[in-house]
Amino acid sequence: MTTVDLGVPRLRRPTAADGAVDGAGGLPTDRPATPDLLDRHGRTARDLRVSLTDRCNLRCHYCMPPEGLPWLEGPAVLTDDEVVRLVRLAVRDLGVHEVRFTGGEPLLRKGLEDIVAATTRMRTADGGPVRTSLTTNGIGLARRAAALAAAGLTRVNVSLDTLHADRFAAITRRDRHRDVLAGLEAAASAGLAPVKVNAVLLRGTNDDEAADLLRWALAAGYRLRFIEQMPLDPHGSWQRSQMVTADEILAALQREFRLVPRPGTARGAAPAETWDVVDADGTRLGDVGVIASVTRPFCGDCDRTRLTADGQVRTCLFSTTETDLRDALRSGADDAAIGNLWRTAMWGKLPGHDIDDPGFLHPTRPMSAIGG
Repeated sequence: MTTVDLGVPRLRRPTAADGAVDGAGGLPTDRPATPDLLDRHGRTARDLRVSLTDRCNLRCHYCMPPEGLPWLEGPAVLTDDEVVRLVRLAVRDLGVHEVRFTGGEPLLRKGLEDIVAATTRMRTADGGPVRTSLTTNGIGLARRAAALAAAGLTRVNVSLDTLHADRFAAITRRDRHRDVLAGLEAAASAGLAPVKVNAVLLRGTNDDEAADLLRWALAAGYRLRFIEQMPLDPHGSWQRSQMVTADEILAALQREFRLVPRPGTARGAAPAETWDVVDADGTRLGDVGVIASVTRPFCGDCDRTRLTADGQVRTCLFSTTETDLRDALRSGADDAAIGNLWRTAMWGKLPGHDIDDPGFLHPTRPMSAIGG
């Protein structure tokens, strides 16, 4: 399928045609007869993000209030068996090749290792292994990294916004900086490589740390990715003018490092634009990425589909609608019917998130309830 260059994404409002389905298979009448998760804009979802819980043991001020959020009740959350069934359906029948487990904080899920092991035993339609990864805040990773590696987990992304314990406590409202560093070391020792570190720079808080974070990551052998702060806070106070942009991040890095765009590779569906870090002699020291979801959106190449902890399909982080797979699953629907629900949801995926438009609609769920 040829990727469509959509340019600056614009929000497409649903039309009556989006709901037109055939009588037999339940699929939209204008959808090609393919098992894959196709949308109307030339994109195919191969990457599944699975949120295992909406709970978190940090209280990052750009993600949730000090008291936390109203968590999902136990029965609302998919069981381990239900998660595995939906992941298997996605891999076997819908063309998914890669699965990333997220939260909230996925390490709070007691059955995580069993879910990972079941996933890594699956094979894609072409017989290949399923690439599995985990996005985590790193707390508890020191205790579980070896078991996750034994279960077949490929790699981890760990969120860390600062090298200073006092700033970490101010951002997260928890004094757990040392635990995150220990988790990173344990992941590297367990072979969960490459270990990636995700950092959000916050104006007036840690926006002076770009170069220090990169210097530390290069020395430790981690791959650093800066992420523009996105409007996924529960109180809706995000302001674009307060966001540290990709251009600002790169300018700060280039004052101390020589950055060379990665040769011969296009970003494609990967969210990060990547630069090699080289010394004065041209020797490569490592790399750094910037995920500019706001100022340089990559919606035109997006290959993701998302499953929330309560079994809802979301076609985008910023979706304002969801498709309920949990109720279908629990009411006895077979895999074919659930697969068609998922395909129909993805066929209606909008071309872009439209953050820069004055009419942008803030998602009804915060980041912790959606999954990264």
